[in-house]
Amino acid sequence: MSGSRLLVPVSESPTLRNTVAYAVGEALDSAEETGERAAIRFVYPVSERSTAGEGSGESERARDLLEKVAVWAEEDLGDDPDAVAVGTDLIGTREYLFSPSDYADVLTRYAREHDLDRAVFDPEFNPMGTTPLLPPLESEVRRAGLDVEEAPVQRQRRSPLLVKRGTVAQFLALFGVSYLFYLLLAGSLATFELATGAISAGIVAVALWGVSLTAPVEPVRTIQRLGRFLLYVPYLLWEIAVANVKIAYVVLHPDLPIDPEMVEFDAAVWSPLSVTTLANSITLTPGTLTVDVNRRHFTVHTLTGDSREDLFGGSLERAVRFVFYGRAGARIPSPSERATEEGEES
Repeated sequence: MSGSRLLVPVSESPTLRNTVAYAVGEALDSAEETGERAAIRFVYPVSERSTAGEGSGESERARDLLEKVAVWAEEDLGDDPDAVAVGTDLIGTREYLFSPSDYADVLTRYAREHDLDRAVFDPEFNPMGTTPLLPPLESEVRRAGLDVEEAPVQRQRRSPLLVKRGTVAQFLALFGVSYLFYLLLAGSLATFELATGAISAGIVAVALWGVSLTAPVEPVRTIQRLGRFLLYVPYLLWEIAVANVKIAYVVLHPDLPIDPEMVEFDAAVWSPLSVTTLANSITLTPGTLTVDVNRRHFTVHTLTGDSREDLFGGSLERAVRFVFYGRAGARIPSPSERATEEGEES
C-alpha cells in the first residue's frame, strides 16, 4: 500500500508499541523508495464527553502517551532521523465525540489539514474504552477517501498464560545473566566455578525460560541499553557520593538543618524495569527514599530542601531515561520543568 504521509491514531493499548514501530518502518521504506521525506502524525482523540477541558486528567494522560510515542518513534528511526518528520497532536478536544462517525470526522479533517494520505490503525485502538470502535471507524475513514490499514501486529492474549513460549534468544539471555550472576557471587573463575556455574545457569534457564522474560529479546537494542547502563553506573555512584557528603554535613551540623517532607510526582518513565531502576536509584541516594510507586506516580520522602531540589531537577530521571530510551528520552523536561510548563498552560 502506497502513502508516505501517515496518520496514526493512538490510545493506550498492549499493541501500541509495535504499531509505532510498524508505522515508522513503513515511513522509512516509503522515504527510501521515493527519495522524499516521509511524515507521520500520531494523534490522540480526546472526547469532551470524558474530559472537562484541555487541562483535565484525560488530556494530561493523552499528552504523556504522545510524549512516550514520540520517544519510541525517534528510537525506531535510529541513525536516519531526518528521513521522517514525526509530529504529535491532541485532536477533538473542543468537540463532543460519541460515534465512530464523530471520530472519523476529526481524523479525516486533521488528515486533510496536514496533507496526510494514509491512516494506520493500532488493532487495539479504542479511545471509547468500552464499545468496540475500530471496524466501523475504519469504514468511515475509508469512505472519506483515505487509504486505511490495520497494523499487522500480534495481539496479546486476553488472559495471558503464566508460562509463555520462549525463544532461543530469551533462553540465551537468561542463561547468560544467571551465569554472570553466579560467577559474581562466587568471586572466582576457577574451573570448578565455571563448570558449576554453567550447570546452575542451565537449570535456571530451562526452568524459568517462559516465565522470567515477558518480552522478546532484541539483541541490538539490548546491547545499546547495556552500554548506556555501563555509563549510568559510575554516574549513579557519583550522585550517591555527593549526596553522602551533603547528608554528612547536615548530620554533623550543630543545628541539624533537616526539613523532612513527603513529595509526589509523575516520572517520565514507562516500562516496569525503568520505573524500578529509577525507584531504586532514588532510594540508594542518601536524603531520598522511594515510599510508593503506582505505575509511574512516585511518592518519595525527602530529608532536606536540597534533596527535593535535586529530585525535581530530574538528573537521575534523565539518566534513567537515557539508559532505556536513548538521547531522545534524556531530552524530556524534568519534573520541575514539566510542572512549570503545565502552570503556564493553565
